[in-house]
Amino acid sequence: MAQFMKLLVTIALTFAITTAIITTTTTTTNTTTKTVALEDPLKGLTPPGAIKIRRSRFLAEKTGQGQRAKARNLQEAASCKPEICRSTEANSTMACCSKKCVNLSTDRNNCGVCKRKCRSWEKCCGGWCESMIYNDRHCGACNHRCKPGHKCALALCNYA
Repeated sequence: MAQFMKLLVTIALTFAITTAIITTTTTTTNTTTKTVALEDPLKGLTPPGAIKIRRSRFLAEKTGQGQRAKARNLQEAASCKPEICRSTEANSTMACCSKKCVNLSTDRNNCGVCKRKCRSWEKCCGGWCESMIYNDRHCGACNHRCKPGHKCALALCNYA
């Protein structure tokens, strides 16, 4: 036991001496001082009234070749025309709801008819609000059927 204590003391003294030598040989002092003047943090900022707001190029429409862009008519953009919504057979489920063209078969805020909202755990599938959590015909997604004998639980077929 005495030899072990002697070894520990020797290691500790060696470490202390090595640390002292390294710190004294590598430490340098900096004798130069710098004078730093405080600057105004608001210098160079533009006052609020001087900022020029530029209209986004996405809000402008071109009137013809070589002519300047004109401002978009926001009243017209906020309206909906049913003949445009249902212009093709592919758009047969489209309708004007709240001045917007929406798909009544998939829109959660206008499911099947305008202003019929699906609950937070439901999705709009073919115009009907369907639960995705425990529905074997719509398990996790619209029209995702579970295999025969499997049940839908927590939006997964054959969970656990």
